[in-house]
Amino acid sequence: MFCTRGFAIPDRERRETVCFAAIAFLFAALFAVPQLRPVFAQASRPAVNRETPAEGAYDPIADAKSIVVVGHARFTVLTTQLIRMEWAGDGKFEDHPSFVFLNRRLPAPKFTVKRDGAHLTLDTGELQLTYDAAGDGKFAEGNLAISFALNGKTQTWHPGMEDTGNLQGTTRTLDGALGNKTKEPIGPGLISRDGWAVVDDSTRPLFDSDNFSFAQGEKSEWPWLMLRPPGERQDWYFFGYGHEYRKALGDFVRVAGRIPLPPRFAFGAWWSRYWAYSDQELDQLVRGMHENDVPLDVLVIDMDWHLSDIQLKARHEVDQSGESLGWSGYTWNPLLFPDPKDFLANIHAEGLKATLNLHPASGVQPWEDAYPAMAKAMDIDPATKKYVPFDITNKKFATNYMDILHHPLEREGIDFWWLDWQQEANTRTPGVNPTWWLNYVHFTDQEREGKRPLLFHRWGGLGNHRYQIGFSGDTVSVWPSLEFQPWFTATAANVGYAYWSHDIGGHMPGAVEPELYTRWVQFGAFSPILRTHTTKNPESERRLWAYPEPYSQILRDTFHLRYAMQPYLYTEARSTYDTGVAFLHPLYYDWPEADAAYESKGEYVFGSQMMVAPVTKPVDPATQLAQQSVWIPPGEWVEQATGRRLTGPAEVKRSFAIEQIPAYVRAGAILPMQPAMEYTDQKPIDPLILEVYPHEAGKTSTYRLYADGSKSEGYKRSAYTWTTLTAKQQGDVLTVEIAPVEGSYPEMVLKRSYEIRLPGDWPPDAVTANGTGLVFTGKQSSKVGWRYEGNRLMTVITTPEYSAHTLVRIEVRRAAGSVASRAKLDGFAGSVTRLHEAYDTLNTLWSRTWSPNPLIDAWQTGDRLSYRPQTAREEIARFSKVYGEGLAAVNALISSAGSAKPEGRTEAQEAREKKYLSSLQRAAALLEDGKPME
Repeated sequence: MFCTRGFAIPDRERRETVCFAAIAFLFAALFAVPQLRPVFAQASRPAVNRETPAEGAYDPIADAKSIVVVGHARFTVLTTQLIRMEWAGDGKFEDHPSFVFLNRRLPAPKFTVKRDGAHLTLDTGELQLTYDAAGDGKFAEGNLAISFALNGKTQTWHPGMEDTGNLQGTTRTLDGALGNKTKEPIGPGLISRDGWAVVDDSTRPLFDSDNFSFAQGEKSEWPWLMLRPPGERQDWYFFGYGHEYRKALGDFVRVAGRIPLPPRFAFGAWWSRYWAYSDQELDQLVRGMHENDVPLDVLVIDMDWHLSDIQLKARHEVDQSGESLGWSGYTWNPLLFPDPKDFLANIHAEGLKATLNLHPASGVQPWEDAYPAMAKAMDIDPATKKYVPFDITNKKFATNYMDILHHPLEREGIDFWWLDWQQEANTRTPGVNPTWWLNYVHFTDQEREGKRPLLFHRWGGLGNHRYQIGFSGDTVSVWPSLEFQPWFTATAANVGYAYWSHDIGGHMPGAVEPELYTRWVQFGAFSPILRTHTTKNPESERRLWAYPEPYSQILRDTFHLRYAMQPYLYTEARSTYDTGVAFLHPLYYDWPEADAAYESKGEYVFGSQMMVAPVTKPVDPATQLAQQSVWIPPGEWVEQATGRRLTGPAEVKRSFAIEQIPAYVRAGAILPMQPAMEYTDQKPIDPLILEVYPHEAGKTSTYRLYADGSKSEGYKRSAYTWTTLTAKQQGDVLTVEIAPVEGSYPEMVLKRSYEIRLPGDWPPDAVTANGTGLVFTGKQSSKVGWRYEGNRLMTVITTPEYSAHTLVRIEVRRAAGSVASRAKLDGFAGSVTRLHEAYDTLNTLWSRTWSPNPLIDAWQTGDRLSYRPQTAREEIARFSKVYGEGLAAVNALISSAGSAKPEGRTEAQEAREKKYLSSLQRAAALLEDGKPME
């Protein structure tokens, strides 16, 4: 800093005051001389917006009180655990926002500085930095170190140290990945078991402006890239958060920009397939979705929407860029889409959004409808038929690229873009990755248009957490690929990449057996984005109703489960925006000192209330159950599929039938849900469904439900609502409260009814809503009142309609001792499921045999409870006994079949006998697995 070296001012605080006064004078002088402005634009400080507009207008210049300069080094204490460390050979430091770090002006933390000649000691209370500026001062092992405490021991970092405990981040793509064998390496994360991580920002490009608020819409300035000035320099960010992973990521988004909130429709189902669909076929597909009760929100139209290679070859066209002919395109294929605008209007009338695939590397070829306008805009004479080269880092090209090529298609009805960049890794600007910059251009273009942005593309590198959704690419359709994806998706949270979208079912060769597809869809339902996809293979099938039963119904039910969870997903996505912690993240964020949290790679946290361990291996052929080892984190958890209550930390062996998903809910959790819909926003959420899980006496649970209009970035400017939900268990009385809504946004729900679901608990003696008694209405009734779904031991309460601004209090009174005797209900739903499976298995053996009466009696327990919940204690008391009798009857059938003599049987008879015995043994194994708790 020239003023600290050029003025002999002993007092540091006074020296900085004089320094900044001098800089202020210089700023004024520069702006008073117009011809100097271009020179200033290339200097080290950007034009800074000092106002406080909506989130998005960042300030890359740190508070002066956070900065310490010694020699050619500058240290910026961003937080007590995050320090920027710069060294510049010419002593000129960088204050422009970089591609990753946009906002350095955080409140100055407290820290102390000691100087002893060229030696500096900086102590934040969390980190102790020592630096010796002797010599050229370039950061090296011998002159720079940072110490911090980790689990009671002092750890010391210095330049060049290997981060052996880094927990990894993500990679650009899973193209061609077979299981965990990725073609591109997975990069480092921002967190490490070693307690530190360093981000080297030294060579990353910069932005020429810090204002990303786009308050003037399309007239707003568009921050553009600029290269760092020449010269030797280092620009590092030291994250010293120990095992406070959540805090590290929270501070990362403070300096690097928040993870945007996708529109609600993004959390619905996406249909995608590489196929040359006509408009008629797509219309028929959408009708098929409706006719087969399959919800859908997004129609992804792959590359055959534009002129194809076959058509262009017939015209004797050649791609002048050298790329594959027909790979790029901006002109609708008139054979397949004779009236695109009308087609898209029909799609929108069905409640769907549409996106088109793009491979833009070929630039704009002469056969494109938009070529004449694009050529003129880029100063090319259209008569020459010279193509317009792709040059996305050229601001003139990028502006015309969006205005001439994309915006007209958007006006026809395209809602967002699927960028499918698979070409070279470089642009015409050194150091600028085309994937990263395309993401920036497309995403911010939508922001400038005033939209809630959504982009579908591969990961471009650190900083791309601001431009999502991620397209993970073309994986191989095998079990190992599915097994890898839960870990891969969760680990991406370590760099803030919250929204990977995978090809559900895999991409190539595409054809998958029903079991694998079903398990993949189940993972998709509990992942950020649910998008089915496959390659151009006639044998590849992704329509749910095209699969045989029971898979078709299970697939359909899984889609409906996804849609039921929409209010929960959207609230957790808002939390992702607020905190920087992806709602799908590794277990070690929450249990950082448990080794099992790192070792259980197939499990992940799914929002604040759930943990999921998807089944990623086939079932045992004999039992048709998938065996799985699951680590249960500390605390009380309920296995959603079975109602089994589990206490952690513990490693448990569990079994899951094809329709069961290993999802675990915190005891006392409140899950907000919505009724069935054909698409996400088909109608207002009425009733709002609250699924409340049992809690211990004296415990209270709270959940804050989020909602907004989903169509703009109003969520950044307080256009949203929060509703506090509370469940309090006092003795045998449960009170559920829905507080008056806080906040507002256009088109918000002003009044609604509520459906309270209480799974895994005894039926009530009395229910009131705001003091008014509600009566038992009978099985499957939707009237105001309450009913009991016996197979899940679930009380379902339907309230009258209330204003959203009214406090609603539901009180559920149960018989004395109900909470104390809940253990008798543990796992009942799972036992009933196994009874049903055994019943179906045995009944396939008619006329040789049928399900024994005790088995039927036990299976029907839940059904009887639905009609007569007042008999619950008597029914539950006899359930274990009659269940055991059913199992004994099946074992007797096995003994009888096993004792039959094989002499004289034909080969066909022997095969039938083996099948008969196998079915009996399967039924017995199912019953053994589902035995009630003693």
